[in-house]
Parts: sequence; structure tokens; C-alpha cells
Amino acid sequence: MSNVALQKVSKRFPGVTALKEVSFSIKDGEFFVLLGPTGAGKTTTLRVIAGLERHDEGRVLFDGEPVDNFTPAERDVAFVFQQYSLYPTMTVYDNLAFPLRSPLRRLPATEIQRRVTEAAQKLHISHLLERKTAHLSGGEMQRVSIGRAIVREPRIYLMDEPLSNLDAKLRESLRVELQHLQKTQHSTTLFVTHDQIEALTMADRIAVLDEGRIVQIGTPDDIYDRPSSVFVARLVGTPRINLFAAGRENGKVTIQDSDLHLPAASNSLPASFTLGVRPEDIVPDSEGTFSGRVGLTEPLGVETILHIQSGQQTFLSLVQGMTHLGMDDEVRFNIAVERLHYFDGNGKRIQ
Repeated sequence: MSNVALQKVSKRFPGVTALKEVSFSIKDGEFFVLLGPTGAGKTTTLRVIAGLERHDEGRVLFDGEPVDNFTPAERDVAFVFQQYSLYPTMTVYDNLAFPLRSPLRRLPATEIQRRVTEAAQKLHISHLLERKTAHLSGGEMQRVSIGRAIVREPRIYLMDEPLSNLDAKLRESLRVELQHLQKTQHSTTLFVTHDQIEALTMADRIAVLDEGRIVQIGTPDDIYDRPSSVFVARLVGTPRINLFAAGRENGKVTIQDSDLHLPAASNSLPASFTLGVRPEDIVPDSEGTFSGRVGLTEPLGVETILHIQSGQQTFLSLVQGMTHLGMDDEVRFNIAVERLHYFDGNGKRIQ
């Protein structure tokens, strides 16, 4: 496996700059996730690393060596696409073996069989090896697609939203399998997604991409607990973060159009700012400091989302399990003031 680095990589298409001086590095054996909304430049980044797109500025390095002039074959990467890209008239075995039968590889039949058999065992598809891929389910086809990357034993795996076409249960199952596979193989993996749950649960580190720029890089805890901007705070977290126009006056933080006044974290806060509160940091408590009324409840089984109204504002609160509270009930609650997030007028984190 390899470490990979991008140094101030820019890529332009007619009428749009897809990547703007993108820089990050992926450690050998790391599961690195590129997270961002549709159109942020995630797939373009993968294609530049793979050599399928030529960047306009910057450098791509594998193990410290520039590969900008290498062909995709010379870079030795394995690409797992959102679409399965399998040969429907071939068996699963032949689909897995196909990249190993390339004239560039010339592997003996015994080595091909060993790699295919091992990959099939790891992905729990050994019983499908003689079946045509046209007769497989979506989850089975994606396993074959991942297996076709595994057999190559490449320098780096590039995965472009490989789980997005699967239903929720299959996504959850394959997430766990991919994590286990990556950790046991110690493979260098760059995984692209717009799904913050995939990013938070799978990544060693996450790079957040917005309109072709990297806006934050960190561990899942860093990204969630200290978002660098309102954009990142909104992108990560379910239910969504509460964001309010707020101000500081006489050592208190006042949330606009509400009845809430909180102790100010610092006297250096500006007179006006955006306040962020995670739903799990708004905790119902019969003896709580604050009060409001329940506008709506969303029971999810293991947890419940409460919509609490205070003045003209509505706060989302995430509580464990089911709740006896119903619409229009009065509720008292506390707010974990030590976990509040403050952003300036440009949406950048203050503290």
C-alpha cells in the first residue's frame, strides 16, 4: 500500500473551476473519507488521483514520488464506482478474474484462482462464483464490484459512493464489512460520499469539500465537535444542528426571538454572531433552567426528536428512548453551555 498526497491541485472545466488548490495527504493504511454535497468536486478529485483526469495545477504524489505524468495503469489504483460496471454475461468468477487476465499482468491461472477465492471468501460471495452477474441483487453486485478491486492488490483503493444505490439495511451491512476489510488488510482507501453517517462511522480522517475547496480536515470527532464553519456544522450531524442569530450583552448570550439567556463563554465574543447547539446538548430535565412547549415529537425507537418552542424559535432536542411528552406539553430543559458553537458573520468558527 502507499501514502498519497495532493499539493495545491486545481482542475478547470469549461465555465467552472472544479478544484481550487486542493491539498491533503492520506497515510499508508488509512481510511480517508472525502465528504461533501453533490457538485463539491469529490469525484473529480478521485479521477485526478487515478489519472483519468489531468489537473491544471499542482502535484499528485504516491509515496513522495510525483505521478502527474503516469498513466492510470502505471499508477496501480483500483476504482470502485457508484455503478457496478460488471459484465452481465460473465460469471462472478470471471468478473473477479477479469482484471488479473490483462496482458499487463500475465498472472498464472493458479495465482488468479487464489486471489479470486480469497476475495470471494472475504466478501461472502463464494457461493455465487458460478452465477451470472445479471442474476444478482444490488448488494451482491456491489460485493462483486468491490471484490474486483480487491483481487488487484493495488497501491490505493478509490471508492466513489459505492453504497449510495443500496437500500438502508444493505448500506449498513456493507459499511461494516468494508470497515472490517480495510482494517484487516491495512489498505490505503479514499472513500467519497455525501452521506455524513458513512463518513463519521467509517473514516480515520475526513476532508470536507465545498465548491472545490477543502474547508476542514480532521478525525470524525474533530469534524463533529469542532466544525470549522456553519457549512461543516450543517453538513455533519443527525438531527441537524440548531443554529440561531444571537448576541452578547452584559455577560449573557441572548438568542434572537426566544426567551433564552445563556452565560457567555467569553467576553471576547462579538456583539452579534451565530450560535450552534447540537440537539443532544438540549436535555429535558424536570428541574431544568429553561422552559418551552413541545411543538412536535418524532419517535424513532431508540431515541426521540423533540421540537421545543421558546418564543418564536424552535429547538431540536434528541433524547434517548421514547418519551411521555406530547404536543403542547410544557417541558423544562438544560443546555450544555460548555458544548456551544460560535460562528462569526462570515460563518467561520469563533471558538
